Amino acid sequence: MNTNNSISKRAIGLKPSLTLEISALAQKLKLEGRDICSLSAGEPDFDTPNFIIEACKKALDEGITRYGPAAGDLELRKALAKKLTESYEFNIGSENLLITNGGKQAIFNVLQIILDEGDEVLIPSPFWLSYPEITRFAGGIPISIKTSPEEGFKLHINNVEEKITSKTKVLILNSPCNPTGRVMKLDELQDIANLLRKYPNIFVISDEIYEYLIAEDQIHIHLSRIAPDLKERIFTVNGFAKAWAMTGWRVGYLQGNSQIINKAIALQSQSTSNVCSFAQKGALAAITEMPNGIEHMIDSFNSRREILTNGINQISGLSICPQHGAFYAFPLLDAHLPNSLDFCKTALEEEGLALIPGIAFGDDRCIRISCSASSAIITDGLTRLNSVVKRLS
Repeated sequence: MNTNNSISKRAIGLKPSLTLEISALAQKLKLEGRDICSLSAGEPDFDTPNFIIEACKKALDEGITRYGPAAGDLELRKALAKKLTESYEFNIGSENLLITNGGKQAIFNVLQIILDEGDEVLIPSPFWLSYPEITRFAGGIPISIKTSPEEGFKLHINNVEEKITSKTKVLILNSPCNPTGRVMKLDELQDIANLLRKYPNIFVISDEIYEYLIAEDQIHIHLSRIAPDLKERIFTVNGFAKAWAMTGWRVGYLQGNSQIINKAIALQSQSTSNVCSFAQKGALAAITEMPNGIEHMIDSFNSRREILTNGINQISGLSICPQHGAFYAFPLLDAHLPNSLDFCKTALEEEGLALIPGIAFGDDRCIRISCSASSAIITDGLTRLNSVVKRLS
């Protein structure tokens, strides 16, 4: 039997996450005895803060191990609603929230609910590599909006508007951005809000998973806060993985229009059902005690980001714009160097350095380097990176 004929058209073109593939390959090579320096993972190297673990243990001791509401733990949703009400300066209720298996499922759910076949989703590039794949799986068509490293990856509103057609349904924003580390400025968000007022049938998905991971001189601005009149069309995606070092806990959330949230809850009830019940109690402790337990991690990421940026600036053949958030650098390869895939292949095979090729994020001229590892590993990685550039020059 030819199993390819049994795979749906919807699934046949589905690609695995390249970041997860490379991270897994780096780990495999390490277990085989290779000297591997991995700067590929988008995952904090810290342990989850102890008070969160203790809250989870307490939940287990209390028997919170059964099915819960598909929408998520009500106490957690109320705590998030309180936090978002304070952030947005307008009322958010628990009915506006769905707890999901990480931020990725939040994006998956909302696109499944609002997209019809052939609807277009505008995605500024470079982008998180899952946006186009999730869009296609929902029947949508990803439309890339190019930004350039030469301009610091600034999103120009004219470039957004020229991509709008009668089929445009969604604009995805990601600030702080994976992979570029860019934090959107107030004037950019105001331009986006004004554009949305001009086109009343377009939704926005605002992916804010790196909300707390920003440089000291930066401010994270919620689009909903500066445009409360658009709140029915803005969906916020967030979670606990990055700032609280809870990547394996798989607790994220989707906030937005209650009518669409209800449909997303229905979808989740027919797929994964509730997020792990005791993991949600850990997330509740995280949001209740915030910022307790994460300040040292944020400070460390800021320091590491500076080490990485300064180190890249000293390597002839690479150029980089200022990094203000998340825990990535996205340097531009000089024209004499090979494409990002070949560069990263050489880095891994010849120097034992695991990086992510920029083509996965929509820009083959760049590479993504994570600073979520320790300062010592970053310093080692920079030495190897310099050797790769010299080898290929």
